[in-house]
Amino acid sequence: MPALDMLLAGLARERSTGALRVGRSGTIFLDAGRVAYMECADTPGAEDVLAASGRVSEQTLGAARREGAGSRLVEEGALTRGELQHCVLGAVLDAAFFLLQVTGSRPKFRPGERHWLGGQWFFEVEAIVRECARRAAQLTAIWPSAELDTAPVSPVRRLPGHRVVLSDLQWEILIHADREATPLELARRLGRPGYSTLLAVRRLAAAGLLHRAAAPARGEEHTT
Repeated sequence: MPALDMLLAGLARERSTGALRVGRSGTIFLDAGRVAYMECADTPGAEDVLAASGRVSEQTLGAARREGAGSRLVEEGALTRGELQHCVLGAVLDAAFFLLQVTGSRPKFRPGERHWLGGQWFFEVEAIVRECARRAAQLTAIWPSAELDTAPVSPVRRLPGHRVVLSDLQWEILIHADREATPLELARRLGRPGYSTLLAVRRLAAAGLLHRAAAPARGEEHTT
């Protein structure tokens, strides 16, 4: 079975429009061969992020979804065009990072199917694949073990030094970590992008603020 990025490349060459469903893992929506939107079961979508931010009510989001018109959010003044595009951009790249790693499923393409938030931003397939590779390399550079990505986030009880500086996301992760939720589960609870949460978790581990598996020895191979 071809890898998902190879299937997408073929659909891009054919300038296909429709939805590529990747089992229960998610869906990729194409418009004339370009990615118009992506959903991944493991990451918050644009709707989740908007609702969590408090900028758009669930009622407004629901009405726009039922009408199949993301542009309604702009027309009614809930968001600017740039804000909506930025949200879609982040959600698609977030979903792509996790969805393109899925194996063992039999994707099915449904011609003509569209997502209600599609059309706000278009992505070339090759550019998305390159960005996913860049993000994987960034994670590895910060902390080279992928075990943290699926393990419960478990903060240490004592600081490794007298002072630490945290980002707002790192602070949210630490105060919401219950030693049971994984990074992606926390991302959903917080309405934060999954990749950004993984990045923050690995930085916390590198700073000695999380219980973690030992860092692999230099020169060993790792999967991210």
